[in-house]
Amino acid sequence: MDWVTWAYKPFCMPSLPEPLQNLVESFERLPGIGPKTAARLAFFLFNAPEPVARNLVESLQSVKQDLGFCSACFNITLATNPLCEICSDESRNSTSLCIVEEPLDVLALERTNAYHGLYHVLHGVLSPIDGIGPDDLKIQPLLERMRIGKIKEVILATNPSMEGDATALFLQQQLLTFGIKITRLARGLPVGSDLEYADQNTLSRALSGRQEMTG
Repeated sequence: MDWVTWAYKPFCMPSLPEPLQNLVESFERLPGIGPKTAARLAFFLFNAPEPVARNLVESLQSVKQDLGFCSACFNITLATNPLCEICSDESRNSTSLCIVEEPLDVLALERTNAYHGLYHVLHGVLSPIDGIGPDDLKIQPLLERMRIGKIKEVILATNPSMEGDATALFLQQQLLTFGIKITRLARGLPVGSDLEYADQNTLSRALSGRQEMTG
């Protein structure tokens, strides 16, 4: 039995030095990281060569200092660039707009090489239970983009979950007034799954099989 496993056995938990305990608790705040994994990561960094720990610190600082959001689609971009690489690419189809929940969804769809239009990242979904309403998402900037009049088709690519479907329905009602084609990703995606975990073939089929949403 290794030290970490023993340390987190019930009734046998020793007190850790404060710096190490703080690091464990910091890792525990990350999604998908439990107490045991957090302890393993903390002890790995404690025992790792100094350059490894220093590189991690510098990477974390760079993420917070050097990155920002695209002023058009709200995807992640360098803080020095007002537009992301996709929005600034003139070869993209500027009449097609794919609406996704998170920046990771953009990466998932781009890996399929099946879509060549633009994106709009909502940064979440509507969830009344969690107190997340339309004003908490990037919906108003989306409507402002639509008023420019260049977009001919909107693809609603929110996740096939209860919140994702509710968000897609809300957006459909908001977008109907613009007289454009509104489609939803086909149900090649399993209900309750996230785009970032779907394989490329599934996403390609979902894109090609998207269906128009009518009022």
